Amino acid sequence: MATRTSLTYGAVPGLRFACVLDGSGGCIDLDWDGVRRWKAEDGTLWVHLERDDADAQNWLRNDSGVDPVIADALLAAESRPRVEEQDDALLVFLRGVNRNAKEDPYDLVPIHMWISANRLISLRDKAVYLLALRDIREALAIGRGPRTVGELFVLIGEKVVKYVEPILDELDEEADRLDEEAIDGIDDDWRAPLAGLRRRAIELRRYLSPQREALFRLQVEEAIWLNRRDRVHLREITDRVMRYVEGLDVIRDRATILHEDMTAQIAERISRTSNRLTAIAAIFLPPSLVAGIFGMNLSGIPAHEHELAFGIVSAVIITLMAVEAWILRRMRWI
Repeated sequence: MATRTSLTYGAVPGLRFACVLDGSGGCIDLDWDGVRRWKAEDGTLWVHLERDDADAQNWLRNDSGVDPVIADALLAAESRPRVEEQDDALLVFLRGVNRNAKEDPYDLVPIHMWISANRLISLRDKAVYLLALRDIREALAIGRGPRTVGELFVLIGEKVVKYVEPILDELDEEADRLDEEAIDGIDDDWRAPLAGLRRRAIELRRYLSPQREALFRLQVEEAIWLNRRDRVHLREITDRVMRYVEGLDVIRDRATILHEDMTAQIAERISRTSNRLTAIAAIFLPPSLVAGIFGMNLSGIPAHEHELAFGIVSAVIITLMAVEAWILRRMRWI
């Protein structure tokens, strides 16, 4: 069964969508029967599956013609960005932004692909929502999509990388905000946002760094279905990811500097408080000594029967405290 392309997704269990590129920017949609009847001479086939669906797993293992080792790799739950070549086909794992509102957008989700000269099989989990693939589907719906399998693959890579940029911009803006607030002083309320900034930067870099290496390797692969224009486009995508990684390094370094500033300011605050307490103790120590001596209940205390003795001793104590406070202020202890 084949129809002109439409933007319906997930109507068939396990099959998000499948289509044959018409070579002029459009495509024809297929269902499971159409996918099974497809032949290489029909045109470039794009099959997008739900990795964790039993129907998709059954087709990939039994009906797709893909090597069982490759099928197991495509269906693996955990993966890191990488590229493997087999004959004239490529096994590619990339990471993209999950726009599912219930998920953490900083946890980049995998998209697995198997690309040959006339077919591209892509997989992602059911709960994942990738705007990158929707953009390509919309372009195909209006006849402005990719025309070859190489162009399709490069466009997927470009779109996957494109949606990482807004997240990096958010992190950069957060770092700028913390930098501006640092001018007015750092307080304890900074601990959570600063820790969150560092955590997100490290988490993103954990995925983008191997993705940069995978894209770089694609430039030297000898797949004949990647023409010169596709390879130039891949270099541009690789350069963009390299800038993203460098930007994350800068954000991480800025967060580290802010953390060091916060630690230094807290240590300085503790030091000032300790100095004040020491100064207060120093001010009260001599008067306490005088008061302790005259407070002893022993005979022989001078002027203990004099009616002005208490006032004189109090005046001496107050004078001592004032003189000590003046000395400590001159010493800049208080």
